[in-house]
Amino acid sequence: MTRYNPKETEPRWRAAWERAKLFHAGAPHEAHGRPKWYVLEMFPYPSGKLHMGHVRNYAMGDVVARYKRAQGFNVLHPMGWDAFGMPAENAAMESGIHPKVATYNQIANMREQLKTLGLAIDWDREFATCDPEYYGKQQAWFLRLLKSGLVYRKESQVNWDPVDHTVLANEQVIEGRGWRSGALVERRKLTQWFLQITRYADDLLKGLETLDRWPDKVRLMQENWIGRSRGLRMSFAFADAAPAGFEAGVSVYTTRPDTLFGASFIAIAADHPLAQAMAAKDEAAAAFIAACKTGGASAADIETAEKQGYDTGLKVAHPFVEGTSLPVWIANFVLMDYGTGAIFGCPAHDQRDLDFARKYHLPVKPVVLPAGEDAASFTVGKEPFTGPGALINSAFLDGLDIETAKAEAISRIEAKGQGQGAIVYRLRDWGVSRQRYWGCPIPIVHCGKCGVVPVPEDQLPVLLPDDVTFDVPGNPLARHPTWKHTACPSCGGAALRETDTLDTFVDSSWYFARFTDPEAAEPIDRAAADYWLPVDNYIGGVEHAVLHLLYARFVTRALKDEGLLSVAEPFDGLFTQGMVTHEAFRSQAGEWLPPEAVEKKGPSWLTRDGGQPVEMVGVEKMSKSKKNVVAPEDIFDQYGVDAARLFVMSDSPPERDVQWSTGGVEGAWRFINRVWAEFDAHEIEDWDVEDADDAAAGALTKATHKLIKAVGESIEQFRFNTGIARLYEFLNLLKQASPVGAGPDLLAARHAALSAFARLIAPFTPHLAEECWARVGGDGMVSAAPWPTWSEHLAAEDEKVLPIQINGKRRGEVRVPAGLAESEVEKIVLADAATLRHLEGLTVRKVIVVKDRIVNIVVG
Repeated sequence: MTRYNPKETEPRWRAAWERAKLFHAGAPHEAHGRPKWYVLEMFPYPSGKLHMGHVRNYAMGDVVARYKRAQGFNVLHPMGWDAFGMPAENAAMESGIHPKVATYNQIANMREQLKTLGLAIDWDREFATCDPEYYGKQQAWFLRLLKSGLVYRKESQVNWDPVDHTVLANEQVIEGRGWRSGALVERRKLTQWFLQITRYADDLLKGLETLDRWPDKVRLMQENWIGRSRGLRMSFAFADAAPAGFEAGVSVYTTRPDTLFGASFIAIAADHPLAQAMAAKDEAAAAFIAACKTGGASAADIETAEKQGYDTGLKVAHPFVEGTSLPVWIANFVLMDYGTGAIFGCPAHDQRDLDFARKYHLPVKPVVLPAGEDAASFTVGKEPFTGPGALINSAFLDGLDIETAKAEAISRIEAKGQGQGAIVYRLRDWGVSRQRYWGCPIPIVHCGKCGVVPVPEDQLPVLLPDDVTFDVPGNPLARHPTWKHTACPSCGGAALRETDTLDTFVDSSWYFARFTDPEAAEPIDRAAADYWLPVDNYIGGVEHAVLHLLYARFVTRALKDEGLLSVAEPFDGLFTQGMVTHEAFRSQAGEWLPPEAVEKKGPSWLTRDGGQPVEMVGVEKMSKSKKNVVAPEDIFDQYGVDAARLFVMSDSPPERDVQWSTGGVEGAWRFINRVWAEFDAHEIEDWDVEDADDAAAGALTKATHKLIKAVGESIEQFRFNTGIARLYEFLNLLKQASPVGAGPDLLAARHAALSAFARLIAPFTPHLAEECWARVGGDGMVSAAPWPTWSEHLAAEDEKVLPIQINGKRRGEVRVPAGLAESEVEKIVLADAATLRHLEGLTVRKVIVVKDRIVNIVVG
């Protein structure tokens, strides 16, 4: 018997697939009536190094692509590179290697690593977002959106890193400091380019209802991010003389107008016009506002930061309580870009308002009473009451439920002429300007005479210059001696190019459409896109559940309205996979240690070289910083690619994290060798399976059909681990059905089983499957073979295991023939000795049998 040798077989089969162009996606005219299936993993940033998370992500997509191809689909499974961004630019500053050079070198490295995985990818469609052919087409549709009004320019508040001289996304601000420079981030105003995503807010919300093949949690996250709320926009009049320019009062938007009687203060954002007017006359106010501009910049940071305020001395009149006024404060937790930049604080029913009121000794007046509480004694302590209840201490609202009280409060304010019911969104327009070099140039020229002028389409792409320097912080494009100087396309006079580049989320917002025809003269070939879109299976991390997916959904709608696409939703099916994790270890000195440097002795972890105590911090996502990364190349070299693929898909459900273990990959390697042993021992014979009448042959045939059905269903349902488990079980049956001394019927059944088995393992372990397919005399390559078919009759279960519940608690199970009548099941259950022990001393009131599923016994 020969030993399975992945070092020899795996490269050989990859070369064979490549020579045959086996995974070429047929154009629509090449489909020959086959239905299409588009499988896409979120394309990677070319870091230059493959990690086990990549292996798991792309292996999952590969399983689906190979399965669908075997089912007869015309499959598109492409690969590209999300190649622009700050990491390459920062590396250039540190190493002196140009971002373009570094990026394409890293792409070359990762391409070879991904090809090693044996992925069924159409490499002819490969592109990188830093290819001028790609970003030039992006510039073209950007200008179309500019013409239609979806792109605009305005002054906006941004997170500014004073050391790197660049705008930072909220996610790049860590505890108030720039993620790279460590400098305290400032909030300042810059003129920025925006995409008007808010125009599609309602449509983006409504579209979520159609995405029934998306995880519920992702749809909810998007719904919350869009944040549609109905409330009241009203104005609080000043109690005394209004400051100049603010005679109309302070405008507030609230989703809780029912709590107006509980209001104890007004809070405005630090950059609210009224706050700015106060700062011009009040040094203390100006100092407070300056302090607000440092610190955490994201909404989450502001929400969790200590609440700070400055009393302006101004007061506004309460709209419902005559003679009562509310103080106006400048507060660090109010955001100018939500609502009106001003709120009324009701401390009894909002945590941040309560924290603020306690700090500054402002009144806390409950106006919503929980069920079962006494209005006379109900108070609020450290936490507000935010649940349902009846209104109290609220005059004409008393006794009403919250929703009714909201409607009544809005009606009263409208009648007074102080406001109007309104719908507001949390979603903000998408700021796409980035002050950096390594990104898609914004195709705009600024002319002193003509203003903002689009670059003519026949002058696209606007190319990045190669001769830039990174010796000082800031945007190299802004200080380039010649690149930014150009002629105005409109008047021919001297003009300046836009030196901001586009957010990389723009690059990834349409790449899936470009894959449908990467060589199209237009940004998107309409016929190809109509054929391939939407993506049938989109696979990637849940960390992209909001921004990337939301932006892609928005851009798809915008391009549809421009006539470039016919679909509104780009991704019909979405799967968010779990991470690959590993134990993380830290020395007594606080240094992270690689797992191979430690060992367990008794209950303790020690260093291998010196026996020093080590802390096992926990099971963490693999990361270079914690040194708990397992290099895929090491695994490939020792066990082969298929073993690594098999392990990352077999250890846990794919939506959950998988913990890496040497034992796990060794188990996958043992399975591969057990499979090979069965095929290596097989003698190929051309037996007629239909003539098989041997009992063992019949049992194996039925088991084979059940296996085909189960594995197919596991792939369809993204339950790869259960399908692999069935393959493990079936291997035991094959071993029992030994060919030694077997008659023709069993040998024929074995041959059919092995033929099916080779095709069933092909999506998971494609190299091994090719070797096995060759051993059983399969035609051509298994990667081009059709999926095995199964018979409903043969795949039907002969028996069902029914759980038995007594008064709702599981007490056992019983095995019965499949499809048995309910009355017969009841007889068997009530005669079962284990069940009768649980029924001793009890009276059976009712037996409910759910056919082939469960038995419920109601006792008294």
